[in-house]
Amino acid sequence: MTPLANTNQLIIPPRTKDLGGFSVQRILPFAQKRKVGPWIFFDHMGPADFPPGEGIDVRPHPHINLATVTYLFEGTITHRDSLGTCMDITPGAINLMVAGKGIVHSERTNDTLRASGQRMEGLQLWLALPEEHEEIEPAFYHYLATDIPSTHVNDVPVRVLIGNAFGLTSPVKTFADTLYVEIRIQENQTIELPKAQETALYVVEGEILIHDHIIPKHHMVILDSSNQYMNASKDSLIVIIGGQKLSERHLFWNFVSSRKERIEQAKDDWKHMRFDLIEGDDTEFIPLP
Repeated sequence: MTPLANTNQLIIPPRTKDLGGFSVQRILPFAQKRKVGPWIFFDHMGPADFPPGEGIDVRPHPHINLATVTYLFEGTITHRDSLGTCMDITPGAINLMVAGKGIVHSERTNDTLRASGQRMEGLQLWLALPEEHEEIEPAFYHYLATDIPSTHVNDVPVRVLIGNAFGLTSPVKTFADTLYVEIRIQENQTIELPKAQETALYVVEGEILIHDHIIPKHHMVILDSSNQYMNASKDSLIVIIGGQKLSERHLFWNFVSSRKERIEQAKDDWKHMRFDLIEGDDTEFIPLP
């Protein structure tokens, strides 16, 4: 993690992780910055080109006490879960899966796209649920791309994916104050950034300047409370995340909880196959790491 000159802001570099057939740039959690607001996990998937016959196969795996947010720029992923959901995730839409007391899901390329091949790129994030919501019933919410509000700020197009910003309110369900915004900014354009109790900016593509310091592609900058303006030194695609600061969370594998003993219970439940299965996708079992 690198500090920006003359500010209290910090930059998180990407770490490449192989997920079996494609790579991701992992940003959160990071040793010196575990979460930003309620956001506790941040992966940039791809871009990856899958030739005919190949695709994504994220096998059935469990989650507890969190919510996942999947957002694609290109391609399609088929989501299945133990609630009986089967949904294609497509570019611009928001898929919110609330694990609560426990859920199992898989993410795969459907047969049609596997036969033809596709290019895929997107973000997958996890939200820690507030302690009073950690053990709620699991649920799945899908919001079409056309459901997500958008506007132009100083001729810069923005989409408010989750939360409130730029006078817009997203319809996506929240459990704490949460911010998630997409900004497509052209070279030399400037925009004032939305604020939250904790805020970070991630450069999906391009390069931007904050306090005259370059933030390159695939890096995240943790913003401070000062007035923030972003200037694009190249045409860029940016996301802003943030929101309410939550208490400490413990992580193990796909489990997140405010209580260590809850993580241990989840580990034992998965090991002994006490989680519900996914109908039609229940022949593969990933052992507990």
